[in-house]
Amino acid sequence: MSAALALEGASVPTSRWRPHFAALGMAAAAILLLFHRDAADVVAFWWTSSTFNHCLLIPPIIAWLVWQRLPQLRALAPAAWWPGLLPLAAGALSWLLGEASGVDFARHLGLLLMLQGSVIAIFGKAVARGLTFPLAYAFFLLPIGEEIVPFMQTVTAEIAAVLLGLSGVSAHLEGIFITTPVGYFEVAEACAGVKFLIAMLAFGTLVANLCFRSWRRRAVFLAASVAIPVLANGVRAWGTIYIAELSGSTAFAESFDHVVYGGVFFAIVIALILGLFWPYFDRAVDDPWFDPAALAANRPARLTYVAAAAIALVAVPPLWAGAISAAGTEAVPAEIAMPEVAGWQRLPSGPEWVPAYAGADRVARARYRSRDGRQVDLVIAVFARQSEGRELVGFGLGDAPGWAWTAAAPAPPDGRAERIASHGLERQVLSFYRVGDVVTGSGVGVKLETLKVRLLGGPQRAVAVLASGESRAAIDDFFAALGPVGLVADRAAGLN
Repeated sequence: MSAALALEGASVPTSRWRPHFAALGMAAAAILLLFHRDAADVVAFWWTSSTFNHCLLIPPIIAWLVWQRLPQLRALAPAAWWPGLLPLAAGALSWLLGEASGVDFARHLGLLLMLQGSVIAIFGKAVARGLTFPLAYAFFLLPIGEEIVPFMQTVTAEIAAVLLGLSGVSAHLEGIFITTPVGYFEVAEACAGVKFLIAMLAFGTLVANLCFRSWRRRAVFLAASVAIPVLANGVRAWGTIYIAELSGSTAFAESFDHVVYGGVFFAIVIALILGLFWPYFDRAVDDPWFDPAALAANRPARLTYVAAAAIALVAVPPLWAGAISAAGTEAVPAEIAMPEVAGWQRLPSGPEWVPAYAGADRVARARYRSRDGRQVDLVIAVFARQSEGRELVGFGLGDAPGWAWTAAAPAPPDGRAERIASHGLERQVLSFYRVGDVVTGSGVGVKLETLKVRLLGGPQRAVAVLASGESRAAIDDFFAALGPVGLVADRAAGLN
């Protein structure tokens, strides 16, 4: 109590803070106005995606973390700081690169960095150091993590398969599919445990800051907050299948899984983790969050100049992006003419496997049969210009309903190959992407080439050429007869 009174007595007058709050309000308003689309997108993720519903709690948590630090913050004098504009400039660049490449995360990260940088630049080094954890905790506002769903599906399936074997249940594992005597089980996206893992990481980080002073204990607690939920999700999947074996009914197991997964199981996991580490909490309730005397203040800069520079910096990316978007985009043909392939006959029936490219301007598909009876399905998707929700590659893009990726296959030159499965059926898919002047099978390559043409100019169209079949040899022979994929893609896009 005496320490708190001493700090209160040494408080910096409120009048010293008011101009900085006003400057931050103007900078934040300018950022949110200029990038309102991205701010709205982030909030929409929080509201509509169950994976990120927990993000709705992050802003009030950050406000509470700042409020906890008020006694120490009042002892600091805010001072505008030119170097604080560096993270803001990095955010502006990240947004521009994300806008050009179609990477949502880069834009959302850029928006957050601009807001964080404005706080650092306007309030100064000492205040920013005092707010280190609240500022860093804001990274949990970003809707990121769904990209690990395929990996988590695979890990969950492998853990469940091992536990089934140990419990005496005969199980055959194929990717994310598990076959047992009672039925055929798929570790679906909703069962991957990613939702809980992401929320648990945010929760674990908060607890590590609130309850521990030792960095070693914090690291151990965070590691447990990741590892235990992953293992627990595998146990949950095993339990669901094991109950199905005992009851002889997959329907009962599925209903049981929904109840346990939603209401009980992971609450027990949280309680278990907290219970295990409770004896090792080493932060007292009244421990100060930082020592104001140890935070050296920066040489104050002119507040109006720093705030004006911050607003000018954040205005550059949308102006540049507007100039880029003013460049014309070639219209795609009204209909894609599927190619004639020597030695292969087009069949009237449609493909068995069709990827999901709902955002494409044009999608065409056809089935081909060789003289010796082998069949290959060809799908071509054309984007006149990529934009948000209309990207050539991304999480879930190109996935076909009812089919799931099982493993990578040997890639062809400038392409990618995958094995997919659906209820006992298996196919291979070869994918090629045409962006700018290159053909690639790499998602990173697509993003980099998209970035290049969006910033420096070039053909804006993007084309996906995919072929699938039961025989890899048949697909390879089909592409050999088809000819250069780049020419096929350009013809589909109406460029030649």
